[in-house]
Amino acid sequence: MNGVNRKWYDGMAYQEDWWAVWLGLIMFGAGLLSIVGIDAVGWFAKPTTWVWGEAGVFYKASGKAYKGMSQVTSIGITYIVWTALVCMGAYFQKLNMKKFFLGWTGLFIITYIAVAIGFEAHLSAPINKWGKYGLTWGLSLGSGVAFILCLVVGLIIGNFIKPLAAFLKEACKPEWYIKTAIVYLGIKVGVMSMKAAGMTFELALAGACATFVAYLLFWPIIYVMARKMFRLPREWAAVLCSGISICGVSAAIATGGAIRAKPIIAVMVSMLIVVYAMIELLILPGFYSTVAPDQPIVNGAAMGMTVKTDGADAAAGAIMDEIMVANAAARGIYWEPDWILTASIMTKIWIDMFIGLWAFVLAIIWVYKVDKQPGTQTVAASEIWFRFPKFVLGYVFCWFFYVAIAMFAPDIIKSAKIGAGTVQSPMRKFMFMMTFVAMGCITDFSKLKGMGRLALLYGVALVVIIAPIAYAVAYIFHAGMMPPLVGS
Repeated sequence: MNGVNRKWYDGMAYQEDWWAVWLGLIMFGAGLLSIVGIDAVGWFAKPTTWVWGEAGVFYKASGKAYKGMSQVTSIGITYIVWTALVCMGAYFQKLNMKKFFLGWTGLFIITYIAVAIGFEAHLSAPINKWGKYGLTWGLSLGSGVAFILCLVVGLIIGNFIKPLAAFLKEACKPEWYIKTAIVYLGIKVGVMSMKAAGMTFELALAGACATFVAYLLFWPIIYVMARKMFRLPREWAAVLCSGISICGVSAAIATGGAIRAKPIIAVMVSMLIVVYAMIELLILPGFYSTVAPDQPIVNGAAMGMTVKTDGADAAAGAIMDEIMVANAAARGIYWEPDWILTASIMTKIWIDMFIGLWAFVLAIIWVYKVDKQPGTQTVAASEIWFRFPKFVLGYVFCWFFYVAIAMFAPDIIKSAKIGAGTVQSPMRKFMFMMTFVAMGCITDFSKLKGMGRLALLYGVALVVIIAPIAYAVAYIFHAGMMPPLVGS
């Protein structure tokens, strides 16, 4: 390990981690052009809710400046721009360009079809939107159902349509896509931080303290359970613990990269995270609203610490906000809407920030403790840098940049949010969707073992450890906090 003469910048041109940073920063820079009045990313095609049996639009351009653009044109531009970007990265990573181009095109088409289906109103529309779409019934699963569909479609291809899976294989790079999405997540954290500047200091501080305390408890307890009770190897235990303790897929991928875990570990953990997040999305809003109707902010904070994907957390928080505000109004109490959702998102923001720090800590532990060979006295400090997940640098850079805008140039916040809104939301979610299709396509269940034990551990940890501790900590730091009343 110490005999390899490497420079600190080695890999910048050809490593997957670095190309996640470059793709992230390219769109980050394009989004910033809205500050000077140019929406350079608003052409991006984002899904819209539609109703089965009615002629409608499945996609539309993200930016208001592109309001008149047809969905065909928007999707076409999205495909051309993103194909050029990923093919450039594939070229420098020395992938087979012909196979990658064809595979990427196939993945793009499959993803956009699956996502469109997931946004059908009967599947995704919340209860309060049924009237808008003329519905008399629906599952109200939110946009999270699109993630499930992408994963399911990918799994079907990977396990039952093997020739198609082989055709797509060269472009199935889930770690690259999710790492790029994490860089965009840094923009989201920055934008939410700008919004948080206008919130009460008490809510922001309580969220930070609750998150810090909860995650000092979550990870070690679940790690010991995984190692002692379920006898999981270190790599499996570490990735699973980060996935269920910190922030779902993002944390699982970050941890896997930091400790050099086998890719299949993050794949399996990610599958569990998505499935359990959907279950939580369906159960927790109604459960919290019924059990603790007079603790809206506590419920929101607990939701943010319990649900392990950003999309599912936001959807669950929004549903609970609607339910609790309506229930309170029925009792003659008129809370301002969105504060429960804000509490949920606020804790999730702090959790997102924790990803990079924890990946760095685990990288140090694995270099100096776990992977240290017998007889070796020291490990070169530079190895920490080479193992550190570089995409986290892009994530942190984007986050601090938008915080700096809020602190030093508040007059441009509104214009900055125009470009940032497209990159951190529909574009980030697009990369997540591509990730799930790609993960499914390269996952062959016939080669997987131990899924039952892993799923059991995840479920037990979620019910016995995560949910109770999250609620207890949320109560300690948020008890008594209430949304302001309408008109107050």
